[in-house]
Amino acid sequence: MNSPLDEFELIRRHFSFATAQEDVPLGVGDDAALLRLPAGEWLVACTDTLVEGRHFPVASRAYDIAWKSLAVNLSDLAAMAATPRWFLLALTLPEADPDWLSDFSAGLRALAAQSAVQLVGGDTTRGPLSITITALGSLPQGQALTRRGAQVGDDIYVSGYPGEAALALRDLQAGGAGAGLRARLDRPVPRIGLGLALRGRAHAAIDISDGLAQDLGHILHASGVGACLDVQALPWRQPAAPDLQAILAGGDDYELCFTLPAGQAPPDHEVHRIGRIEAEPGLRLAAGGQPVSLDLRGYQHF
Repeated sequence: MNSPLDEFELIRRHFSFATAQEDVPLGVGDDAALLRLPAGEWLVACTDTLVEGRHFPVASRAYDIAWKSLAVNLSDLAAMAATPRWFLLALTLPEADPDWLSDFSAGLRALAAQSAVQLVGGDTTRGPLSITITALGSLPQGQALTRRGAQVGDDIYVSGYPGEAALALRDLQAGGAGAGLRARLDRPVPRIGLGLALRGRAHAAIDISDGLAQDLGHILHASGVGACLDVQALPWRQPAAPDLQAILAGGDDYELCFTLPAGQAPPDHEVHRIGRIEAEPGLRLAAGGQPVSLDLRGYQHF
């Protein structure tokens, strides 16, 4: 193991990788960043903190921790139909291990480059391992997707395959290696392209972090509507029978759930129609037209 770094050398060596961009007059290295917002656009801001042992397993690879820390924020921007632009990193470390930091920086760089988003500042401090990222994006004024626009009759869609991250975590907790799904837990792919494709089309959207049923419930509450999901339409690609608890309440998926006007063709992305918005409040499940009863509880922070 290499010798620990001081704070300023740590930043210079591992987090000064931004390239010059017209929208960043001043980035990493000063008291604050200067950012240029495109004309006619709104700023979109979100932040998430990930804590070791709570949001990622102890002894997770640093590359994966960095990737996931950025991905969960980019997923929030995607749900708002925003274009990701910049992010700030607040990193709390028990020690400044250069090998760990090099791997962490590589994961951060990889997703940042893939998503065309630039690190523009942040902070480092000593303490129990946790990562806080604030992501900033933009979108044309008045075109934000929110949770409160769902309308009676809308079709409900979800991207990808919710539940796979939960299966991976469950297997890890049982002493396994993640059931072949470890990447779904460690390196979620933010659905930025889908979010942009939903501008002007979707009525409401949310990213799935705490479980499909619980997060869809936020749309229903904000919009003052209810919904019925067809459990037979829930996406599943594992050899075993569908695990409804994992799909509906597993969390950590970072897929998008959204509503479209009835009959409207969805964007050309991997999405699945799973139900319909109804006037009666609450979330109901059905299979073959018959009610299904499940005791679902998504992730709770407290």
